[in-house]
Amino acid sequence: MAKAIMIQGAGSNVGKSMLVAGLARAFANRGLSVAPFKPQNMSNNAAVTPEGGEIGRAQALQAMAARRQPHTDMNPVLLKPESDTGAQIILQGRRFATLRAQGYADKKPQLLTPALESFHRLCANADLVLIEGAGSTAEINLREGDIANMGFAEAANLPVILIGDIDRGGVIAQIVGTQAVLSAADAARIKAFAINKFRGDLSLFDAGMTAIEQRTGWPSLGVLPWFNDAWRLPAEDVLDLRSSRGGGFKIAVPRLGRIANFDDLDPLSSEPGISLVFIEPGQPLPGDADLVLLPGSKSTIADLAHFRAQGWDIDLRAHIRRGGHVLGLCGGYQMLGRELADPDGIEGAPGVVAGLGHLDVTTVMKPEKRLSLTSATYTATGDPVAGYEIHLGETTGPDCARAWLHLDDRPEGAASASGRVRGTYLHGLFASDGFRAAFLQELGVKSGLKYDSSVEDALQSLADHVETHLDLDRILELAATPRA
Repeated sequence: MAKAIMIQGAGSNVGKSMLVAGLARAFANRGLSVAPFKPQNMSNNAAVTPEGGEIGRAQALQAMAARRQPHTDMNPVLLKPESDTGAQIILQGRRFATLRAQGYADKKPQLLTPALESFHRLCANADLVLIEGAGSTAEINLREGDIANMGFAEAANLPVILIGDIDRGGVIAQIVGTQAVLSAADAARIKAFAINKFRGDLSLFDAGMTAIEQRTGWPSLGVLPWFNDAWRLPAEDVLDLRSSRGGGFKIAVPRLGRIANFDDLDPLSSEPGISLVFIEPGQPLPGDADLVLLPGSKSTIADLAHFRAQGWDIDLRAHIRRGGHVLGLCGGYQMLGRELADPDGIEGAPGVVAGLGHLDVTTVMKPEKRLSLTSATYTATGDPVAGYEIHLGETTGPDCARAWLHLDDRPEGAASASGRVRGTYLHGLFASDGFRAAFLQELGVKSGLKYDSSVEDALQSLADHVETHLDLDRILELAATPRA
């Protein structure tokens, strides 16, 4: 049976996902068989596994770090927000239900058993399982029925390491305050703590570390300095999305309310010849943009209304009149068509809404979700493209006759008569170096980036970073055999 340890945060966005990825690679470098696990994740940035299921994108990256294929058992419960109060529930890779917040709270106790089943299957085929908590350990209002943090740790009898984020300030209060609000039993599960995202002279926080140790009785595993190559790794959280200022070619990306699968943008933001700019609500699409890219969406019809409410539909028409290029990915592709029909009310009230009208296609929402890893060919050059499909709906129409990708069994995508407006359901396509270089060359941008190699190098640098600054031997000592 594997040993396991859980990484929890004293707050949200403290860097748990990246830390688990770094630990996974570091322990894999030591010759251990490592598996990542997150019992409950909330993200619209999903990955498709080889068996055709969904998990959080962060767990797919952690699997890559562990040199292991991603599997639905690595993230048995995935919440994909569709509104401020409701989310689609993915259970062991498949759609389970769409529930409002209170409905999910009522269902959570039923989800602990399958989460534990997935966890123990991973344990049967690993030396070490690294479990990532969700949000903050200190959210004691969510403790009853919890499956994401201490509730899961209790069920599996796991030791916990608590992570604090010094970059946002108040890290001493984060750690000490967490102990203060936890029950005695939950606090006793925390065996050590570490501080993440430190900038500057580490010795300046020596007194802070001593203060935390004295007030909590928890030993320190170290202070992790800011990891400068973090931008080279795919972002999990929409809060992590940042514009990248590179070369003179500008890609404008409107920040949709339910933006999804935004890791599509990572290879483009890594290109030195490109400035990728996120356009916030209330701001106009920039008149000097060379390409407007409409990303994926978890709620296409709602995000289309959001798009119009910002006046971006007017800006987009002006951009096209000026000779600008447009690319729609998945939900963005659907928005570019003439209309979207939702006869079964999958995204709200049944009905039909007008699209932006820049592609002569129509989308019909259907309840069956298409989930698959996909190979394709770029028809213009013959370059291979690897990606994945994860969408509801079927898109047809005259512009599909100008499909610019070809999958193993069918043409894919659509293009306007001018060729300057294109759309596709294929996610992850820009990670294919040859295709990305050919696509950008058509737009006048030269690319020499080897994206997958860049991510691999960043993971190795991250592993070296955690080896240098954290006590990994002590982490292995603290790891324990979970309750069967």
